[in-house]
Amino acid sequence: MAKFIVGTSKGLKGNVAISGSKNAILPILAATLLTEEECVIKSVPVLSDVTALCSMLSDMGIDIVFQKEQEAIWIKAKNILKTEADYEKAGKLRGSFLIMGPLLARCKEANIPLPGGCPIGSRPVDLHLKGFSALGAKTQQAHGSIHITAKQLKGDKIYLDFPSVGATENIMMAAVLAKGVTTIVNAAAEPEIIDLAVFLKKMGADISGEGTDTITITGVKKLHGAEHTVMPDRIEAGTFMIAAAITKGDIMIENVVERDLKPILAKLSEANVKTEKIAEKTLRVYTTAKLQPISLKTMPFPGFPTDMQAPFMSLLSVIKGTSVITETVFENRFLHAGELQRMGAKINIESRSAIIEGVEKLTGTQVKATDLRAGAGLILSALAAEGKTEISDIYHIERGYYHIEKKLKKLGADICKVQ
Repeated sequence: MAKFIVGTSKGLKGNVAISGSKNAILPILAATLLTEEECVIKSVPVLSDVTALCSMLSDMGIDIVFQKEQEAIWIKAKNILKTEADYEKAGKLRGSFLIMGPLLARCKEANIPLPGGCPIGSRPVDLHLKGFSALGAKTQQAHGSIHITAKQLKGDKIYLDFPSVGATENIMMAAVLAKGVTTIVNAAAEPEIIDLAVFLKKMGADISGEGTDTITITGVKKLHGAEHTVMPDRIEAGTFMIAAAITKGDIMIENVVERDLKPILAKLSEANVKTEKIAEKTLRVYTTAKLQPISLKTMPFPGFPTDMQAPFMSLLSVIKGTSVITETVFENRFLHAGELQRMGAKINIESRSAIIEGVEKLTGTQVKATDLRAGAGLILSALAAEGKTEISDIYHIERGYYHIEKKLKKLGADICKVQ
């Protein structure tokens, strides 16, 4: 098993280019099933989740060429040989369930194992199924899989009890080929929803309201191929912003969309971290004064993203004073607190809140990544800690960060990957 060995790294400095978004590429790849024609996707992050989904689609008869050096995928779903996903592959990948909407729309059936992913809490698929049912689909569940069929999908008004990103995406993709008009009320408004809608529109879909809580989709008879460049990864960008702050560095972060980062930038400002727009897609992040403790609460967009909670906890653990983080999205997303405590952090968990008393210093030790974002948080803590930190279970991290160790090393970090 591979590990990261991280040493004290003060004052990271330089430029880092942000990769395409992990949370945007997976639904976009799924959406290519909606057409027989070739699609070209650019700025593809070379991540284990992406290669896993490509492998699963290839098993279903989809033609895929993934040029990793060019960060581009050519994909053509002319012949979908089967509508059943491989049980073992799909069970390890949360994004696997996103192919259900496109398969239902195009092939009128799908058989998908219940999805896997990080152990950060319950992420039921009931809202996805509720949406499909409203469109006229019938669902059966047996042996850990969902089998869903529909003779003809018909548009309807669908209210989501929670603004689920995955459910919003899945219902959007099912509805683009449905008969009539579909309205999703209390829809997710994340930037990744907008990116998916942009791609679907390039394919010929009729969608409006993306980025708001009400999305309207008017079904069309057929979609065609399209070319699309994936949006920058706002969570990777936020992670490198924390790297600048926690090491008291000065980093130019390239390929970012400032509006997508507003809640992150607001909390960095509260903590006294400086951000400066240098160019259209470049932000400078640095510190000039004493950092301040803050309170934050994770919320659906445009609130503070749950995926940035762990990196911020790492930063707040070394800021003198009391900070409070309240997690409202996932009920089991404080597993990394125990690992930070091993490094000397003072964190008290009370229900869905973490009370953090900043310490003078953290100390390097052996820790393990409990999930994707927790792993990124441990790297950040290790950069600021005294001595060496050994981080295991880094396969979690590599699900969402492309060569994070190489990017950090280029900025001056003491980090290496060992087998």
